[in-house]
Amino acid sequence: MMVKRSPNTNEARYGLMLAIDAGKLIGDGGPFWSRSSTAVRLSLPDGHNLLQPATLPNAIRFSRPLSSASQPLLLETGMDIGLSDMFPPLQTGLTFVALTLAYLAGLAALRQRARTRAAEQQARLSALDSRLSHASRVNALGEMASGMAHELNQPLTAILAQAQAGRRLLNQGNHAALASVLDDTVSQARRASGILERFRNWSQPNAVPVSAFDLRRALGNVEALLEQDARSRSILLEFHLPETPVIVTGDPVEIEQVAFNLVRNAMEALDGHAGEAPGVVVTLRQEDSMVVFDVVDNGPGIPEALRPRLFTPFMTTRAGGTGLGLALSQRLVERVGGEITLVAGDEGATFRVTLPKARARLEETQ
Repeated sequence: MMVKRSPNTNEARYGLMLAIDAGKLIGDGGPFWSRSSTAVRLSLPDGHNLLQPATLPNAIRFSRPLSSASQPLLLETGMDIGLSDMFPPLQTGLTFVALTLAYLAGLAALRQRARTRAAEQQARLSALDSRLSHASRVNALGEMASGMAHELNQPLTAILAQAQAGRRLLNQGNHAALASVLDDTVSQARRASGILERFRNWSQPNAVPVSAFDLRRALGNVEALLEQDARSRSILLEFHLPETPVIVTGDPVEIEQVAFNLVRNAMEALDGHAGEAPGVVVTLRQEDSMVVFDVVDNGPGIPEALRPRLFTPFMTTRAGGTGLGLALSQRLVERVGGEITLVAGDEGATFRVTLPKARARLEETQ
């Protein structure tokens, strides 16, 4: 408010007054300043408020002097910041929807890409599986052919030796001994036929008929077959068999093959071994429901690095070896519910074959 006397003397008879609306001095700030969270204050130099409110929000404050330096007015503003100020609902909602759509679109693209990669990977795996299956069949065929040659070598060698012996006996006129040699030749020929039959049924489950037989007889046949070979190698071959029958269930020819392979491997391990008198000992015993026979030699033993792969087909340390003897023996033993293992020892090598007794095996198959 401004007041002036007229005339400007003590006898003034009139007074002029000018009332100023302070709100009109700053103009209309629009809807922004009408919100409850904002405030504007205009004050005189002496601190008298021209506009309410008397207090301003503390969150954001701004002040600036207006007009001339001699008669300034102080303009002050303030604002409280709330969650809705930082995140306006409409803009925030639209942004959230846009981000969600972008996320879903990206997720769908990633899933489609993952499905495409999975399909490509499956196609590669299918092609690889097809090649591996073909390679496996070829390998199995080669293994079977090599195994057949490996196992037939035993009876064919015996037939050759017996035929040569029969020729000498015939030249000497010893017909009585010739009959025995011919009987052995027939037996070995039948043995070779049996081996071929086993290989023909190799992939058929339960192809081998279950029958009980005396294991001592199979081991005795192995001793008779390898006794001459052991003598020519200067190897002491011993078989320790019990006096009472040891009955197991399986195929006598196959178990005989296992024992033959183990004993022959032991003899071949002794070739060139410098040490005590070379020897191979086969021991047969019965333990509860199991039958165990060990093949022990006093040779150099099995290197530690080769033991994990000992029963792997084609794994051999002998020049000219097929590496099939132990692999085939393991398969034959497992077919009758048995187990073949290498027993750890300080010297030589000990292979242990464990077979179920006839009664225990028959109870399992019933």
